[in-house]
Amino acid sequence: MGVYLPCIQNIFGVILFLRMTWMVGIGGVIGSFIIVFMCCSTTMLTAISMSAIATNGVVPAGGSYYMISRSLGPEFGGAVGICFYLGTTFAGAMYILGSIELLLVYILPQAAIFKMEGLEGAEAEAAMLNNMRVYGTIVLSFMATVVFVGVKYVNKLALLFLACVILSILAVYAGVIKTAIEPPDFPVCLLGNRPLISKGFDVCAKTLESGNGTVTTKLWNVFCDSPFLNATCDEYFVNNNVSFIQGIPGVMSGILKENLFGNYLEKGDLVAKKGIATVEGPDDTLTNSNRYVLADITSFFTLLVGIYFPSVTGIMAGSNRSGDLRDAQKSIPIGTIMAITTTSIVYMSAVVLFGACIEGVVLRDKFGEGVNGNLVIGTLAWPSPWVIVIGSFFSTCGAGLQSLTGAPRLMQAISRDGVVPILRVFGHGKANGEPTWALLLTAGICEIGILIASLDAVAPILSMFFLMCYMFVNLACALQTLLRTPNWRPRFKFYHWALSFLGMSLCLSLMFICSWFYAIVAMVIAGSIYKYIEFRGAEKEWGDGIRGISLSAARYALMRLEEGPPHTKNWRPQLLVLVSTDVEQNVEQPRLLSLTNQLKAGKGLTIVGTALAGTYLENHPQAQRAEQSLRKLMETEKVKGFCQVTISSNMRDATSHLLQASGLGGLMHNTVLVSWPRNWKQADDLQTWRDFIELVRETTAAHLALLVPKNIAAFPSNGERFSEGHIDVWWIVHDGGMLMLLPFLLRQHKVWRKCKMRIFTVAQMDDNSIQMKKDLSTFLYHLRIDAEVEVVEMHDSDISAYTYEKTLVMEQRSQILKQINLTKTEREREVQLIHDSTSPTSPATPATPLTPASEGGAQTPGSAQVQMTWTEKADGEPAKPPGASTPEGIKDIFNMKNQSNVRRMHTALRLNGVIVKKSSEAKLVLLNMPGPPNNRSGDENYMEFLEVLTEGLNRVLLVRGGGREVITIYS
Repeated sequence: MGVYLPCIQNIFGVILFLRMTWMVGIGGVIGSFIIVFMCCSTTMLTAISMSAIATNGVVPAGGSYYMISRSLGPEFGGAVGICFYLGTTFAGAMYILGSIELLLVYILPQAAIFKMEGLEGAEAEAAMLNNMRVYGTIVLSFMATVVFVGVKYVNKLALLFLACVILSILAVYAGVIKTAIEPPDFPVCLLGNRPLISKGFDVCAKTLESGNGTVTTKLWNVFCDSPFLNATCDEYFVNNNVSFIQGIPGVMSGILKENLFGNYLEKGDLVAKKGIATVEGPDDTLTNSNRYVLADITSFFTLLVGIYFPSVTGIMAGSNRSGDLRDAQKSIPIGTIMAITTTSIVYMSAVVLFGACIEGVVLRDKFGEGVNGNLVIGTLAWPSPWVIVIGSFFSTCGAGLQSLTGAPRLMQAISRDGVVPILRVFGHGKANGEPTWALLLTAGICEIGILIASLDAVAPILSMFFLMCYMFVNLACALQTLLRTPNWRPRFKFYHWALSFLGMSLCLSLMFICSWFYAIVAMVIAGSIYKYIEFRGAEKEWGDGIRGISLSAARYALMRLEEGPPHTKNWRPQLLVLVSTDVEQNVEQPRLLSLTNQLKAGKGLTIVGTALAGTYLENHPQAQRAEQSLRKLMETEKVKGFCQVTISSNMRDATSHLLQASGLGGLMHNTVLVSWPRNWKQADDLQTWRDFIELVRETTAAHLALLVPKNIAAFPSNGERFSEGHIDVWWIVHDGGMLMLLPFLLRQHKVWRKCKMRIFTVAQMDDNSIQMKKDLSTFLYHLRIDAEVEVVEMHDSDISAYTYEKTLVMEQRSQILKQINLTKTEREREVQLIHDSTSPTSPATPATPLTPASEGGAQTPGSAQVQMTWTEKADGEPAKPPGASTPEGIKDIFNMKNQSNVRRMHTALRLNGVIVKKSSEAKLVLLNMPGPPNNRSGDENYMEFLEVLTEGLNRVLLVRGGGREVITIYS
């Protein structure tokens, strides 16, 4: 009873009494039956989904809102809850408008404040709408007061209103049975084939015979200019006869055949009887239009759907009372499904019976003007039309009160959940928990509906909000079923994800069928609420299904990523940022994360890691503190990613573990970002730079790219903006194109956007500098990168030891540039050659000309001999390419004593001199970073070499490629 009766009361409503007959007349029995069947199927499927959700655990008060928010999460819950709230509120407006229409058109027409007598067309319509607005506002204020004073009175009246509804419906069925035995006498007066408005005349005839001869009737006076027989009359009136037909011929009359198909009318069209011959003059313009029954709105199929749908809403009425039910899990499914079955049978039978009993012109006569101003469904009722008029008036008032009671409670439930911070104020109420503020809001929104004033305009609006709500109920059920959430164990077993999907599709289709414009508005409203809750960060965690979707989607995506290494075109820096923390676990180089943010135009993965020395058991609290400070800094610097803290017996191992174990599956880092060890020369800090060099070795071994910013404290924060300046790239080795890609990514960020890019390449005296510059410009053009190119010439002796085996890589770089100038067929042959040379059987040699990226994608690590250190010859190197002249037997320059050391420093100094001369004003300098020596005794010399090389430069980014191409000229 607690579910079945409230649902029946809410489902049977104003549309059944005021619009159903008109809908059958306009849409035809077949069209109307399709509409009713479609709408009832939608609600039945939704009820099945709702029953599954309602029986999956305890549903507290708040009904549908709680169901959706607890199964789809706070964002969807808030969006749908507010849609449902708006739907219920507009339903209140619709019921109030319905009751006013009953009052002013059928019960007390003389109560109208704006008189409609004698007005026609737009004026009459405007007067009617104004009456609706005034009376609607008065009734709304009265109802809101009743609800405010005490809900207990509303609940007591509910049974009375329900009795009115059931009596009215029984009266209609009784009337149908009576028409079979003895049809009622409701004559409709026709002039030709046009039904006449029955006010304004008493007899359906032009003239009457009396003792003194022929006299004219009131009807004659309507169409003629005087009561005499020689008067000038309306041409149509003269040419056509007056006749009358029975408005309700009865269920056995066979009128059903005539009413099977639709008869859609434009606004202002005449309602006409089919099958009667009329004589219309050639220029017979419509005069005296206020004497005929006219269509008041333009009608079409989708409009009927929008107007009818509210009459099947109300299926949530039972579940909204879930808090008051003794056994909600048992009552909600049985009560709701029984109520929908009952009402669907009544609606479908009503469509057929109206079509079988009532004349088409009477059905299309929305306000019963042709049948003495009676309510059309009332003419069918037995014993009297007043049974229906009074019954439907009370039922609409009751339904309006129910809406005004239910909506504020729903708003209070949403407010108290705190998912929409703006609405918190509406959670407060009177001492007994009555939602005062929410009631005021509801009355305010309801007033908007009343100001619209037309039942036919308000109905589609609330259809949208209800359809939106039902769509999400179906979605929630389908998702829970498909994701097989462990907690999804409904007691109600007769559900299936396919039914829920069908219900969802029907809801979506009906939204766009009713009105594509309103549908988009409703979706925008729901979407805005969703994004707002997401943005304000709903702190609620209800174990919802959306979380489950994210998990399934993430797992699927990770498995897909495992299928192979990314193609060069898809390569982006996936950064592992290594930061160090102080004793208080605060990050020492916050600017590293600023740089990370600026590099993230690649939108790849970011993992920020830090290493702690100690044991996991003892240092766990420090690890948590470090993780919190990392998270906080990532939030401040707007770096989206993950943080990781590793503890090991010493820092070296801990960093190594981070390098090996970070990431998951295809979401692995391919680039390590670590800052240059400051003050490495101080005696007590030996371990720091030793660890740094080991890290360089490990990244090389793991084929990871390495970025080392020097003077990280001088790098710009995310708030700074360079208005001009240059990013200078010193391209000495082609190691996978990292040097080209990084400035491009940096320049996507606001900080670096105004900077221009310059590329310097070092040539020896015997190189053809002009050709080299030309080739490099072509290469950059093909890479779609805008940069100035400059070739810097240096003496062999200046860069002697430093350039020894670089000549190999230089040679390779020249080959790349020449590659650009090859014809297409030659290029394809080259690509094939690379494929052959990069196969595992034949390791690639530095002399192999590498394309910027072979069509096949990533090369095998072996192919990247560009990865050589700057300090040794490549092992297994075949013939020396031309120009590679070097003292024999030198394996490791950094270990050479005396003369060699001096020569190495001379190299660094000379190169540094050239870089400082050209790039001292640059905002950032990017340099190739050589690999460390194989023999660890040369480590200090290596650090010294890098220090001298970068002396006098403000911001330097040392770049070491990961041994694979990261940029390609191919699309």
